[in-house]
Amino acid sequence: MPALRLLPLPGSGPEDVVVAADGRVLTGLHDGAIVAVDPGTGAVEQIARTQGRPLGLHANADGSVLICDAGRGLLRLDRPGGEVETLVAEIEGEPLRFPSNVVADQDGTIYFSASSRRWPLEQWRGDIMEHSGTGRLLRRDPGGLIEILIDGLDFANGVVLAPDRSCVVVAETGAYRITRYWLTGPKAGTYDRLVENLPGFPDNMCLGSDGLIWVSIPSPRNPLLDTLLPLPPVLRRISWAIPESLQPTPERTVWAMAFDFDGALVHDLQREGTEYAMVTAVVEHDGAVYLGSLTESAIAVTSVPA
Repeated sequence: MPALRLLPLPGSGPEDVVVAADGRVLTGLHDGAIVAVDPGTGAVEQIARTQGRPLGLHANADGSVLICDAGRGLLRLDRPGGEVETLVAEIEGEPLRFPSNVVADQDGTIYFSASSRRWPLEQWRGDIMEHSGTGRLLRRDPGGLIEILIDGLDFANGVVLAPDRSCVVVAETGAYRITRYWLTGPKAGTYDRLVENLPGFPDNMCLGSDGLIWVSIPSPRNPLLDTLLPLPPVLRRISWAIPESLQPTPERTVWAMAFDFDGALVHDLQREGTEYAMVTAVVEHDGAVYLGSLTESAIAVTSVPA
């Protein structure tokens, strides 16, 4: 990965990053602020506040923004500085917990993920260690009807819609894979695995201007978690009870990968995590690569190698 340039933020935790129609980079911060950052000058403008914890974002062409808020559900900002409305607060009578990432089609259909039905954002490690398998991929049609496309995902995370609308893909962080749900063709309504056995934990994903699926990798795989994966759930729950100081922690690295829609690896960009780490988001736009982090107080900028 080429050298990084940092765009400082007025807060921490830019968990996801997306590029808006005006070229600015949007992100949500730990204190609930949604900010727009000029990648050239570094100027930062607060465009909303969710009163919660924003995670995944999607910037629509009309200037509106979809927001996955860990505590409030799926939200919509009608315009920078405008009103924030709740689109989805519950699923089948149950509060929408831990919505993670979101993407929208041109007709207003929204695809979004929910990472866990058992664990909140603050205890995300619990779900990874337990492998609860309660993540979901969901669809909201333009009329507001909610449909569960896939249930039982292992920490559902990043979501990307194929440019030809043939499928939508979702990262399963706890299973080291990317799952594909078919929207059209003979396989419509079914799903398969696009990429399996990844070398790290896939987090937020984004469709690049190059047509590739860009995947953030916060950390390489952990031997202890690999050992826990096949064990019975009760033993995995016991592991969550050990002191936090003894639990596996993410390694400091800067890592992003890119795949085509056949699952072939196109880019594998890595750097040591000396100046930035815990990369939970990536988006490519015209050769620039923007990175977000659950823990840092800046957006990192690099480029696709020539």
